[in-house]
Amino acid sequence: MSTSTVITGTGSYIPATVKHNREFAINDFYTDDQQRIPTAAGEIIEKFQKITGIIQRRYAPEDMSSSDMACLAAKGAIADAGVDPEDIDYIIVAHNFGNVIKHTIQMDAVPSLASRVKHALGISNPACVPYDVLFGCPGWLQGLIQADLYFRAGAGKRCLVIGTETLSRVIDVYDRDSMIFSDGAGACIAEARENSISGILGSSVQSYAIDELQYIDMGKSNFPGADARIRYLKMQGRKVYEFALKHVPAAIKDCLDKSGVQLKDVSKIFIHQANEKMDEAIVKALYALDHLAVIPEDIMPMNIHELGNSSVATIPTLFDMVRKGLLPQHKLTAGDIVVFASVGAGMNINAVCYRI
Repeated sequence: MSTSTVITGTGSYIPATVKHNREFAINDFYTDDQQRIPTAAGEIIEKFQKITGIIQRRYAPEDMSSSDMACLAAKGAIADAGVDPEDIDYIIVAHNFGNVIKHTIQMDAVPSLASRVKHALGISNPACVPYDVLFGCPGWLQGLIQADLYFRAGAGKRCLVIGTETLSRVIDVYDRDSMIFSDGAGACIAEARENSISGILGSSVQSYAIDELQYIDMGKSNFPGADARIRYLKMQGRKVYEFALKHVPAAIKDCLDKSGVQLKDVSKIFIHQANEKMDEAIVKALYALDHLAVIPEDIMPMNIHELGNSSVATIPTLFDMVRKGLLPQHKLTAGDIVVFASVGAGMNINAVCYRI
C-alpha cells in the first residue's frame, strides 16, 4: 500500500488591527547608511504600493503573542479536520522570532512555541512531539514536507503544522521595507492516508547559504545614532528579488518533474505572499521555462493586498481562505492539482505539488 499525505483541515488567525499605508506618512525614512531619504513619505508609499501590491496589513494586539496566534489557528484546523488533539503525533511550529516581547525586541523561544501550543491545547499524550522550525518564510511549507517524510517512513499518522509570526515587533520604522511586514498565523492538520488519490505528489527543497546568507538578516536601525545592540529585521530587497526570480521557478519546475505533473495541469499556485510584482514575475518565468505563452488568469490567489507579508503564515492563511470560500474568485475542487512555493531567509526555497 502507498501512503499519501492529505491535508484534512485548515485554520488561521488574522489579527483585527488594520494598519493602512497612509499611516506611514508620518514616518521619516533613512537608508542603510543612515542617510535621510529626501523623497516625501507620500511618494515613497505610493511607489511601495505599486510594487508590492500591499494596501494594508494586520498587526497583532499587544497582549497576543506568536504562540497565542498559533494556538487559535491550530484550534481552527483541528475543528475543521474533526480530529482528537490527543491523536496528534507531531506539532510542528514554524516561526523566525519566537514570542517577541513588544517594545523590547527581546525574543522568547524557550520553551519552544510548539511546546506552548501543546500546553495550550491541553494535550497530555507524551507521544505527541512538539518542535519548532526556523527556516525563513518557507518554514510552514518545510514543516509540511517534514510531516510527509514522517508518514512515508511510518513514523507518524497525524501532524499539526503551524506558521505564526509577529513581524510588526521586529521592524525598523525608519526603514522603507518595514511597510511590507505583518502578523498572522495559519495551520493545517496533515494525515497519512493509504491508497488515496489526493495528497502530496512531490516536493523540492533548496538552500543557498554562501553569498546569499545575509540577503535577509538582523541589523541596527537606519536612524542615525541608533543603538547598534538592538537589532531589527533587514532585507536587501533587490538581491532578494533577483535571487527569487532566478531560483524559485526552477525549484517549482523540479517539484513538478518529481511529481510527474505538467504545469498546464496545475489549477492554482499558492506562492509566499512576499511582493506582488515579484510573485507575478516568478510565475511568468515559470511558464516561460515550460514554453507556455498563456498564463491562466486566476492561477495565483493573493491576499497580500489586505494582509501584507506575514512570513511563514502567508501560505497557510491563503490556502485556508481559498478552501473556505473567502476569496470567491478562486475555487478548489476534488482532483485539482495545486503548487505551494516559498522563498526566504537562509536563503531557502521549497515547493510542494498537491492533489486536492
